[in-house]
Amino acid sequence: MEEALLTALGYQEQTREQTPDEDKHQAESEDDIEDRSRVESKIESKIRDRIERGAAARAEVGTDVGTDVGTEVRAVAREEVGHLIREDCEVTHEGRDEGVREGDRARQDLFKTLTDDRAASESSLSELAEAAGWPLPPAVRAIVPATPGEAHQLAAALDDNVLTGVFAGRPCLLVPSPDPDTRAPMEHLLRGRFAAVGHAVPLRDTASSLRWALRLFALTPARPGLEARPVFVDDHLSTLLLLQDEPLAHALAARWLRPLADLTPRQSERLEVTLLAWLEGGGAPEAAKALSVHPQTVRYRMRQLEKLFGTGLRDPRTRFELEMALRSRRLMAQVRRQHSRVTRRTARVIQADFTPLVVGRMARVNGL
Repeated sequence: MEEALLTALGYQEQTREQTPDEDKHQAESEDDIEDRSRVESKIESKIRDRIERGAAARAEVGTDVGTDVGTEVRAVAREEVGHLIREDCEVTHEGRDEGVREGDRARQDLFKTLTDDRAASESSLSELAEAAGWPLPPAVRAIVPATPGEAHQLAAALDDNVLTGVFAGRPCLLVPSPDPDTRAPMEHLLRGRFAAVGHAVPLRDTASSLRWALRLFALTPARPGLEARPVFVDDHLSTLLLLQDEPLAHALAARWLRPLADLTPRQSERLEVTLLAWLEGGGAPEAAKALSVHPQTVRYRMRQLEKLFGTGLRDPRTRFELEMALRSRRLMAQVRRQHSRVTRRTARVIQADFTPLVVGRMARVNGL
């Protein structure tokens, strides 16, 4: 480039190798020649201006003006050509990327509108969707990837079928879900990745799918390596319902399990597990089978529970509340155990505030 500039500006002779092919030169269009002449004139004007200013500065201090014109030209040429290339690229990309930027902005606006609790009108949604090039589906699912990098990878894999954005400080994706009962393609896409997938909802409930996906993400610790797999809100609806507010779940357990408070931890644990198995199974034989004990053992423990809870065990509402209290306590223990395992695996530190024996026995109820 330097040699070509010096030759074009007359500071060095054109060699044989630099002589352009005559046929190629004749094939140049008038527009190409005009553009080239314009660029050359612009460069020449800037270089001559710099040389004259440099010469004036040298004359003031008594330096020989013509000592090294070639060096001056080369230095100025590098600077000016770089500037012109950057300028030309900016102008070119501005026009080329304008449509892309407009589409991205429209998609971001659509994501924000869909995830806003304030309901948008059908007309405004249709206008945003048309500008974003994203046909409005009947239902969507939210995906919360483990890392921002995975969010970009999934977005690239799904191409135009996905909306990306940030919700509650995390990069999230919205994917059309025309058939809520079919999730095989999504499982294939997320294979080997840890991510939380929301339930399929109509467009007006998009924020709900995102919130519950984020809640499930928080309850489920990431399992690196071969164990990594997506978790679906559809598979954990009762868990999320019971643990949507943990202080409230603690209050529920404290309220209905108060008769067990005066027992020793071992006695309380044994009666809790038995009562939950009895409530879920509907009788002593079913509870005994779930607990791998003799039915007579279950009947003996149930007599102890009847003394503690009185006639409330015959009341359907009390039984329902008791089952919710016992289930929520068991679920909270399981969540703590899972987080404890991940902590041991990564930091080799146990941060659990529950008795593993109790959790182990409680988790075996109903085959868990």
